[in-house]
Amino acid sequence: MPALLNAWEETPFRTPERGFLIPTPPDFRPEFRTRPRPTTETPFMKPTQIEIYDTTLRDGSQGEGINFSLADKLRIAERLDQFGVHTIEGGWPGSNPKDLEFFKQAARRKWKSARIASFGFTRRKGVSVENDEQIRMLLDAETPVITIVGKTWLLHVTEVLRAKPEENLGMIGDTIRFLKDHGKTVVYDAEHSFDGFKDQPEYALATWQAAEQAGADVICLCDTNGGCLPSEIARITAFAKGKLTTPLGIHTHNDCGLGVANGIAALEAGATQIQGVVNGYGERTGNCNLTSVIPIIQFKMGLRGVPAKSLPKLKELSEFVDGIANMRHDPRQPWVGQTAFAHKGGIHVHAIERVARSYEHITPESVGNHRRVLVSDMSGRTNILVKAAELGFKLDAHQPETQAITAKIKERENAGYEYESAEASLALLIRGVLDHNPELLFTVDGYHVSMRGNGPQSVCEATVKVRVGDQVHHTVAEGDGPVNALDSALRSALAKSFPKIRSLSLTDYKVRILDGVAGTGAKTRVLIQSTDGKREWGTVGVSENIITASLEALVDSMEYALLKK
Repeated sequence: MPALLNAWEETPFRTPERGFLIPTPPDFRPEFRTRPRPTTETPFMKPTQIEIYDTTLRDGSQGEGINFSLADKLRIAERLDQFGVHTIEGGWPGSNPKDLEFFKQAARRKWKSARIASFGFTRRKGVSVENDEQIRMLLDAETPVITIVGKTWLLHVTEVLRAKPEENLGMIGDTIRFLKDHGKTVVYDAEHSFDGFKDQPEYALATWQAAEQAGADVICLCDTNGGCLPSEIARITAFAKGKLTTPLGIHTHNDCGLGVANGIAALEAGATQIQGVVNGYGERTGNCNLTSVIPIIQFKMGLRGVPAKSLPKLKELSEFVDGIANMRHDPRQPWVGQTAFAHKGGIHVHAIERVARSYEHITPESVGNHRRVLVSDMSGRTNILVKAAELGFKLDAHQPETQAITAKIKERENAGYEYESAEASLALLIRGVLDHNPELLFTVDGYHVSMRGNGPQSVCEATVKVRVGDQVHHTVAEGDGPVNALDSALRSALAKSFPKIRSLSLTDYKVRILDGVAGTGAKTRVLIQSTDGKREWGTVGVSENIITASLEALVDSMEYALLKK
């Protein structure tokens, strides 16, 4: 056990009552807590390169609803390697056969930029490192990097691990020394670093020093419970930086919504490795989100993370991992979400048309995103002009049609329509005003939906009569539900005159009750997402009758699909 630091108060290190009595170092007394966070003038700040350590395949897979197959893990690892991530933690060889097979296949592949890491614990209590089966499995994984997690918090050592404090230090040192003797790069994940330091700082420091003396290549400080503030992370990281010579890493969780902020605070205080997960998956509320951290490192801190050429592919990476995880992409993700650069207020849109950076902190394309202008009852004429231009219409701010379009949008939004996710319906509305009620490609003269049978044997049937010019098509179709039957009948009827409609498919269907007070008679909004395999668009319908609202959205979708422009 290292001796007490000379700068600390001389207090007995052991007592019969507690086993350990830890004095508080002067640097962490209450008066120190009031000091500001380290600034860019701090001597040990501003390294040129930050190591991006990805743990999507291990820590990310512990998130609720996340389950990667072997093929999934290999595909994600390949994409991360192409993106320029430095270290990819593949999993824990001792936990399941899938991870064992992942490491076997990973060892056969050539990786462009990334090193593969396996993950495990320090040797077991009472077992020599040479005889610990889990340590042997880590070596058998044949990864160049091995990440070892060990206990920092004395509470965990005595109450969870049920080990003596000196034995825990021995477990840390023995494991790292053994792996280093086998030629491995060793990352030591110091679990509960911050909670352990706040509780008993001398013992926390002793565990880090044990890892350093054993030869760890990186000591990663972990906010395992995710309960610390950025100021605490910065102060403790700065303290560790002043006492250790080994490079520091940071691993944060998002339980307080501060996963990213805490990671950045540690980097500002001197850490040079940051661990995180693409899209922030992970245990409980998740891990530090790499899709936020990576651009912050590059664009806000002026440091190097992944190669600069990879940044425009960030949104693509985020969506790829969501797709593999079978998770719907979060539209409100910073940097890469659909709404990250969406502007709705008229004043905002007017300003960005003149100076984009007046309401955008960065160029959207720099992370593979793009600007979106939304149209709603909050819109001004600038919104309409910009949105119309996006949809292919040329409008003038002073022409009467522009005012008519603005007024009609506000009127319809007041009635329950919503065009932010229904740009195809908006395009049809603008077209209708500009062309002064153009001739429709088709009209629905009538429809009927019914259900036959009971229970599992019931069948929905829809009848649709469609007029195309002088022709009338009368079609019947069955479906899994009333809307599916209606969609099939309408598609079959239109395909007789418009064969291309067969390539159309619906990808999403959402229903929202607009007035819950009215109960089953409430007005309903239906949003439909459609695709022809090349492009995707959204349409909207509103009615007290959910079938009528669905039909309106379906008609808009098919009319939009048939228009040449």
